[in-house]
Amino acid sequence: MTKFNELGISNPILKALENMGFEEATPIQAETIPLAMEGNDVIGQAQTGTGKTAAFGIPMLEKIDPKQRKVQGLVVAPTRELAIQVAEELNRIAKFTGIRALSVFGGQHMDRQIKALKDGPQIVVATPGRLLDHMRRKTIRIDMVEVAILDEADEMLNMGFIDDIRDILKGIPEERQTLLFSATMPKEIRDIATNLMKEPKEIKVKAKEMTVENIDQYFIEIPEKFKFDTLNNHLDINSPELAIVFARTKKRVDEVAEGLQTRGYRAEGIHGDLTQGKRMSVLNKFKNNRVDVLVATDVAARGLDISGVTHVYNFDIPQDPESYVHRIGRTGRAGRTGEAISFITPREMAHLQVIERTTKSKMKRLTPPTNQDAQRGQQQVTLDKIRKTIEKAELKSYHETANELLEDHDSVTVISAALKMLTKERRDTPVKISSAAPISVKKGKDNRRSNNKRPFGKRGQGGGRNQGGRNQGGRNRKGNFQKRRNRD
Repeated sequence: MTKFNELGISNPILKALENMGFEEATPIQAETIPLAMEGNDVIGQAQTGTGKTAAFGIPMLEKIDPKQRKVQGLVVAPTRELAIQVAEELNRIAKFTGIRALSVFGGQHMDRQIKALKDGPQIVVATPGRLLDHMRRKTIRIDMVEVAILDEADEMLNMGFIDDIRDILKGIPEERQTLLFSATMPKEIRDIATNLMKEPKEIKVKAKEMTVENIDQYFIEIPEKFKFDTLNNHLDINSPELAIVFARTKKRVDEVAEGLQTRGYRAEGIHGDLTQGKRMSVLNKFKNNRVDVLVATDVAARGLDISGVTHVYNFDIPQDPESYVHRIGRTGRAGRTGEAISFITPREMAHLQVIERTTKSKMKRLTPPTNQDAQRGQQQVTLDKIRKTIEKAELKSYHETANELLEDHDSVTVISAALKMLTKERRDTPVKISSAAPISVKKGKDNRRSNNKRPFGKRGQGGGRNQGGRNQGGRNRKGNFQKRRNRD
């Protein structure tokens, strides 16, 4: 592994990286930073969670003059959440440089943003629509921008922002340096690289490496109507510290989140129809462990970088293999292990094979857990807690009361009562989840037998990206990209 102090980075940035606990560069950072610091345009093909922000952020910070209170660096990102996250990380890396980054996005009062821009940030991280608004008002001037970054370019294409991106780049001086990062490289993104970049150097981090490492992947073949109860049973068995459940539509997110709440889980949903304040509130609860289960669409969860996610559930299988890679990449980070469990209807088995071929990984079949399995799982969780208490706690003050109980009842009855009292009460309240149309692919046959009789997996997780239907700006029935102007 390459260490940051081997990459020619200045001392103030090295000090900030050390404070953040980073010593070794990820592959995308080790390859991008030297090329970008030499002034090259760069195309990086890499998924979320590979360290892209530092990969483009460090070279950009090295080129900026902290004494000039003008916008010298520009980052364009597809969603508000990603814009906020990137700006926050850039400010952490720039802590000792005197350089400041500001996030600008739709859904926030324009007057507040204009006031913040007057303070002279050297870097602006913006969503395309709001950036163009500021450019037309001349409240953001990009005539001094030296470095322009396009982050998650394929997602901006999917969301209908490709023309906005071209307009933004054409407004920046041609002498600029341009870095483009994208998980996939469709033709429209290649066109930008060809026409609006200068002999870019290409870097590619293989999906295979990110898909398999540290993530155990499983699938359950299950009819649509049994998905929700199967999810409940898995949550009871695994007791995840933090879990993300991906659903295909906003309606499904709401129904699954509300259903989990009805069953007693600390769950919240997040999708594009929520107000900015509500979305940030839900994310903060999840980050601070006040919500255990986050139910999300792919677009809403785009760019999330939350440590400690132990399980990812694909309640609905994503439309394409790249989205699957993004989803399961939400777990197994920073050297930790994770588990991804996908619920597949019988009609979607052929699509499962497409994902496996593309990602060069194999998912293991799991038998759907029963209610009895879930009950035993909850009892096991309680038993583990009792054992830890016995090992670590001072219990002498409880001995007198314990002996009184044992005078009236046998020890098995007393322990059974303790287990019943401490085990989470299972609620089997009926929950209605609307049906989702299965993904249509060329019919295939899955010959794998359910030889793995283990009713549930070990601790783990998964995550990714949903291309969405009409409501989320994906492809229409003719296969063409629909343009969508959302609040960003």
